[in-house]
Amino acid sequence: MTKTPDDRRLDLLQGTLDMLILRTLQWGPCHGHGIGQAIRAQSDDLLRVETGSLYPALHRLVKRGWLKADWGISEANQRAKYYRLTSAGKAQLLRERDRWSQLVHAMGLIMNPAPRKE
Repeated sequence: MTKTPDDRRLDLLQGTLDMLILRTLQWGPCHGHGIGQAIRAQSDDLLRVETGSLYPALHRLVKRGWLKADWGISEANQRAKYYRLTSAGKAQLLRERDRWSQLVHAMGLIMNPAPRKE
């Protein structure tokens, strides 16, 4: 993975962190640090999730019943909380992806409008 200059990094759009976490956990259970690393790697180092945003989001998703958390041992042989998607979380991810597709479509209509007929 190449290092990305700070000026190329992108800020997460408000409301997208939950969707990114749910999507990342669709690949399997993971601890918080690993979730942040996966988002960074999958985005070619363009998206970084700060710890101050990630862990409150994880706690919120657990509280909503979209994730389940269990203690385990990390690759570094440290105790870590592992998160996994619940059935409700999988259903929420489908809703989030649908909303995201609608947003991308709407943005495309504005950013790349069809030529006007005169």
